[in-house]
Amino acid sequence: MLDNQKIGNFISYRRKLLGLTQAEVAEKLKVSFQAVSKWENGTLPNVEMLVDLADLLQVSVDEILAGQERNAESFSYSKAGVDISYTDAMKKEMAVYLKTEDKRVLNGLGPFASLYDIYFPEIKNPVLVLKAEEPGSKQKLAMEYGYSESICHDMINHLVNDIAVMGAKPLAVLDTVVCGNAEKETIKSFVKGISEACKENECALVGGETSIQPQVVDKGTYILTSSIAGIVSKENLIDGSAIKEGDVVLAVASNGPHTNGYSLVRMLMDKMPQIKLDKIQGETFIEQIMKPHTPYYKAIKDLFGSPYIHGMAHITGGGIEGNLCRIIPEGLSAVIDLVKIKPLPVFSYIQSVGNIGQEEMLSTFNCGVGLTIVVESGYEEKVMKAVCGHYDCYEIGEIVKRDGKQVILEGNLKKWI
Repeated sequence: MLDNQKIGNFISYRRKLLGLTQAEVAEKLKVSFQAVSKWENGTLPNVEMLVDLADLLQVSVDEILAGQERNAESFSYSKAGVDISYTDAMKKEMAVYLKTEDKRVLNGLGPFASLYDIYFPEIKNPVLVLKAEEPGSKQKLAMEYGYSESICHDMINHLVNDIAVMGAKPLAVLDTVVCGNAEKETIKSFVKGISEACKENECALVGGETSIQPQVVDKGTYILTSSIAGIVSKENLIDGSAIKEGDVVLAVASNGPHTNGYSLVRMLMDKMPQIKLDKIQGETFIEQIMKPHTPYYKAIKDLFGSPYIHGMAHITGGGIEGNLCRIIPEGLSAVIDLVKIKPLPVFSYIQSVGNIGQEEMLSTFNCGVGLTIVVESGYEEKVMKAVCGHYDCYEIGEIVKRDGKQVILEGNLKKWI
């Protein structure tokens, strides 16, 4: 239990030891004189103020909350860079974002692990679909340009897309944040962003881990990862095994690079920093490339279980060729007409300023196609109509018989800028 009066006395002691008046402390921390007086009389500062107060008093947050200094020659976790009391208090404030209306989530913040009820009486042969994901080097740009909440949508949308293309309903997400130091507002924006992205994808953030590693990760550096569990009836799995000769390949539009190709994008920005503010269709280059990864689950979930849906591929690193090839059975190939693809202006811009060849663009970026759907011939119009209620969907190719299995890209993408 915290001893509020002991904490207040310690704050007062440290202030006087450093020769500071209450007014000077208030001015430095940009709070009222009355607030400092209340702290010294036993009213605890809020969590977000603790770090700044500790810095000013030249102690750790743990020492403030303990109401005493550690022995100068002794070792402690806080001296190694991790304030347990502060992180525990911070986690309690994050609990609001873990609240969910999902009755299958059986516990909340606090237990050693999260509990999720996976009893689905309507699913006779349930299969769990599991995946882990991280937003790649795009998260470095997100922290640099103030997109800390947005990058969480990137991560969760990518994660859900990867299981949705197999016909799975997303259930529960666990997130991990590894950092050099835990800045409350940043952590808060992460948890808020992840929680909201989960809700938008009809699943729940059930728990996770905030790992403070000052000896491993630089201060101010954050590494995000997450994992998901989804569920599908075994007979409704979409794994590409039903793909056959004559099937039609449909494209579903992306909204930009999503979460792939950012090492190349960052290299261009380093060599040509002026491009950051260049305008593309009324938005800066930064705004264009930082759009969150398109979420496809709601657009395709009504197609699950349809016998005419033979395969779906999420177009990520490796482009159309590298990802569509993953679901094509042996002895078949997908022939893609590049002329039919609708490349977004941001890709034309990247190709132009970087003088990048078509082959490199297609193997690095999605080039405007975020998802492909392989449909039985005769049902393509029905599928396009359903998906177009969410995103542009159009035909780009067909499945043919051919030795081995491959994706054949024919023709050229439409004129680059």
